[in-house]
Amino acid sequence: MNMLINVPETVVADALRGMAAAHPDLSVDVENRVIVRRDAPVAGKVGLVSGGGSGHEPLHGGFVGPGMLSGACPGEVFTSPVPDQMVRAAAAVDSGEGVLFVVKNYTGDVLNFDMAAELAEDEGVRIAKVLVNDDVAVSDSTFTAGRRGTGATLFVEKLAGAAAEEGAPLERVEAVARQVTGSARSFGVALSACSTPAKGGPTFDLPPGELELGVGIHGEPGRERRAMMTSREIADYAVNAVLEDLRPTLPVLALVNGAGATPLLELYGFNAEVQRVLAERGVTVARTLVGNYVTSLDMAGCSVTLCQVDEELLRLWDAPVRTAALRWGC
Repeated sequence: MNMLINVPETVVADALRGMAAAHPDLSVDVENRVIVRRDAPVAGKVGLVSGGGSGHEPLHGGFVGPGMLSGACPGEVFTSPVPDQMVRAAAAVDSGEGVLFVVKNYTGDVLNFDMAAELAEDEGVRIAKVLVNDDVAVSDSTFTAGRRGTGATLFVEKLAGAAAEEGAPLERVEAVARQVTGSARSFGVALSACSTPAKGGPTFDLPPGELELGVGIHGEPGRERRAMMTSREIADYAVNAVLEDLRPTLPVLALVNGAGATPLLELYGFNAEVQRVLAERGVTVARTLVGNYVTSLDMAGCSVTLCQVDEELLRLWDAPVRTAALRWGC
């Protein structure tokens, strides 16, 4: 596999140096692997910290900025960050109002964020945590007990981040995050395997002409493999899988997310099919976001995330945000 890298060992550090050069509004600690808002800590504001293995960009570092995350901790590719990173990030963004940890449900992330919470609290930082577990494809999987955390992470970080930006207390910011995790579901599809820099080739075997329904963001197995399907057929399967679990009674935010190697031409075409299924099922779509936001390196494929929202959550969604990867209203 041809990759635009120097050597696998420096991929994350090289990316962080490039991010720092491109975004002077961020403070990027390359050595300690911590990204924070340059104006952190913001007086009177709850801090939001998330993180996870690299390879899912722009998640999480691309979502650091006003209206979203205060800090992010990138691990090695598909590997959890370590507690020291999280403690550093929490200390850097804490204004005295507390810090919310947003944690995707992967065993390494959960264990390390739990340990970091204890260490940060020992240093006087008040910590709350929310676990994102939105993937309806499987109940248990590689690296995970229970449902995996995927696309809904973006919704949690945006909506809780907006609440924090308005000066809401830690308890309110946490409540918003928990409301979102309870109201969002996702389903992913792989058209090709992803390739890690260390391996230099596909991380799993997906023969030409087949797809994986319910794939995880690290290439974990899904529900089943089938012969290649049309965009219409994939949308029918993925959206109905989400709706069977979510059963929304309110309008929804819809995220049509690319896995990394799927062009926007295809994603917008797929979104047309997603919108068709939702209309046929009588689901009102309040807002739609299409693009590569929670990726899996160079995997071809997509995921659908739906989050039902009341008027308050919709207001928080529309609130201004200014990050490297998501911005409006500024």
